[in-house]
Amino acid sequence: ADYLAAQNALIAGCAAQGVPIVRILHADGPETADNPFAIASGHVRPLAGLADFTAAASFTKARHSALVGTGLGVWLTQNGIGRLIVSGIRTEQCCETTTRHASDLGWEVDYVPDATLTWDMRQPDGQPLTARDIKARTATVLSGRFARICTVAEALERARA
Repeated sequence: ADYLAAQNALIAGCAAQGVPIVRILHADGPETADNPFAIASGHVRPLAGLADFTAAASFTKARHSALVGTGLGVWLTQNGIGRLIVSGIRTEQCCETTTRHASDLGWEVDYVPDATLTWDMRQPDGQPLTARDIKARTATVLSGRFARICTVAEALERARA
């Protein structure tokens, strides 16, 4: 499935149901234009083509988990939020890490693989690992123990409950 189509459908569905949508951006390292995670690079922004939405809260993180050093956990607790829908970039890094961390801290997590994005990688032995395989592996290791794996439609249906 196309990442932006799935992510935008999830955003639209959450907005229509009044589900708070939190924006998380990642910025760290030296503040130089050649560091893609520096504000100065111009890359620390919503992805082109992402649906516009009014964020209930926005946080900038400097670690893989959105719950480290951001205040997100406090905000979620103050707002009585017990279940999270995790989506975004990057499937096996920020999304997976935040899912595991949130689960360990007691949140229920709905993880939506179609609304996550990653890229092909090389394994340590040089063998290719496709983005599709990375997404499947991430869903497999998170399923049950850390999260409920959901389609966009399933996550939106559960949000209505």
